[in-house]
Amino acid sequence: MSLQLKSNAAYSLLVPTSMGVRLTPVDSQPFHCSDTFKMQVTSAETNVASIVSYLGLPVKVLTAFVKDSPIARMIKDNLASRHFTYEGPEIEQGGPWGYRHQFNLADSGYGARGPRVQNDRAGEVGRLLDVKYFDLERIFNREGAQIVHISGLIGALSPQTSKFCLELARAAKKYGSKISFDLNHRASFWEGREQELGEIFAEIASLSDVLIGNEEDFQLCLNIKGPEAGGKSISDKIDNFKEMVERVKAAYPNTTAFANTLRQVVSANTHLWGAISNVNGQWQLVEPREIGVLDRIGGGDGFVGGYLYSILRGWEPEKWVQFAWATGALATTHLTDYAQPADEEQVWSIWKGNARVKR
Repeated sequence: MSLQLKSNAAYSLLVPTSMGVRLTPVDSQPFHCSDTFKMQVTSAETNVASIVSYLGLPVKVLTAFVKDSPIARMIKDNLASRHFTYEGPEIEQGGPWGYRHQFNLADSGYGARGPRVQNDRAGEVGRLLDVKYFDLERIFNREGAQIVHISGLIGALSPQTSKFCLELARAAKKYGSKISFDLNHRASFWEGREQELGEIFAEIASLSDVLIGNEEDFQLCLNIKGPEAGGKSISDKIDNFKEMVERVKAAYPNTTAFANTLRQVVSANTHLWGAISNVNGQWQLVEPREIGVLDRIGGGDGFVGGYLYSILRGWEPEKWVQFAWATGALATTHLTDYAQPADEEQVWSIWKGNARVKR
């Protein structure tokens, strides 16, 4: 049974996010010994939303921009190219040592050399996100969103963004939007704020209709006991992952759907990729299958995007995790952090293992 979504909403999906850019060496080279880089616009939450927007559903992005910044202009043009509607405050830079958009310094890895990523977020303008910049009654009541997707990355970015995400979740619940929460724990964000963030994340989770995370996310964000040690392969651990999700379900009984990706890294370019999902107490499983990986960043976000798109389409839960597995696999074939599916047929071909040429 699908989630009952608002029928008169202007937007299928709404995401709060802090936008930045990623610098990646060309030709899969390490960052420290490269002199030529590709720069692209990125954020975890818009990575998720791109699956929905490229497949034709309306998406709104709430964010913040540095006024008159060329990076901000690049970000706005990119958001428009991804078919997003966006809004957010224009924050004065405040001089050379003021605000800016974050930089993500990341190489893709190759073979036995794993990817390395460093986040350069000093002065990040997105840390200022606050409900005072947005008319929540207009956004959630007069316009409306069927699903609001919140990531733990933006939720833990700063005390302001933590409160911002909590207020968005409360407003979404008040006006009948469904809430998706991807816990996305980052230790550096949580350092020194464990109690504060634990309380905020627990309340957002209690309001959520969809909860997504891995074993560390559920342990560190929600204080849920993780899976017991299993065998060497990810497949050997599936029953233990299920037991962990059952503990999450017991702690958050009002949540309808739970999802957890399964990944075993063979090399930077070969992963075993699977997923488990529980909807209304019924399990859905994708056993880990080998996928080729061009760039792994954004694969988890691609999974979430496909999961939410499936819910928005009103499909049966068995298809949610299948389509999500395929959109996650698709994302790892792109050099952008976000997948750009051509159509549903392309995604289902990936699920079926059909990589033959289409003419």
